[in-house]
Amino acid sequence: AQIIESWSFPTGSLCRCLLMGSSQRSITPPHSALPLPLMMVMCTSRDLDHIPPHLPKDTAVLLLSSNRIRHLPKGALADLHLLRELDLSQNALDSVEADAFQGVSEDLQTLDLSQNQLSSLPRDTFSRLHAQVRLSGNPWHCECSLQEVLRELRLDPETVNEVTCFSSVEEEYVGHPVIQVLDSGVNFCNFHHKTMDLAMFVAMFCWFSMVSAYIIHYIRHNQEDARRHMEYLKTLPSTSHLTKDPDTASSVC
Repeated sequence: AQIIESWSFPTGSLCRCLLMGSSQRSITPPHSALPLPLMMVMCTSRDLDHIPPHLPKDTAVLLLSSNRIRHLPKGALADLHLLRELDLSQNALDSVEADAFQGVSEDLQTLDLSQNQLSSLPRDTFSRLHAQVRLSGNPWHCECSLQEVLRELRLDPETVNEVTCFSSVEEEYVGHPVIQVLDSGVNFCNFHHKTMDLAMFVAMFCWFSMVSAYIIHYIRHNQEDARRHMEYLKTLPSTSHLTKDPDTASSVC
């Protein structure tokens, strides 16, 4: 391999750019039948807290393992249309936006997100990718959305059983490999729906209780008003007494 360039990022960390000759590894860009030398960017153990900007657009291998990257934003790799391998293992990743891989070619072959702090992923994170993905060593929360994400993935067969439930909607699955749990017939989305149904039932019960309480209060309030009105009417002089007064007055005259 021939080192053709190196540069420093604003953090002061040095990444190396290597060109692998056609005698070793080469790639064929989309819509082209001509192989190109493979561009490898090595930023391993450089104390980076984000993906470096202005990476070479012909980068095919990007090594970012053993850094401090916590977040993968939308379009972070948008210009790397020739990317084939991406290693983000052993960082501090705890969030990945849904369009983080937007612009990355469908020809991405391997994606390593192992040994991070990921507990969940947006459902469409890998929707356009066909890469083999490593997700081991993360504190996954086993529930419906994770199940939907895994359904779209090609997990690395060597580490698939290391993708375990760190927490779960059902405690009995904590510590178990996610794929084994799903293969046993467990459907986390059923638990999600049951939880939603229960929440809806509780909400409806509370609403019904509030309406009932209002109706009871309204009826009692009206009954109290009616009772007071009746008591008021009883204090008024009777009509028979009022009609007799004119006759009495005329007889006296």
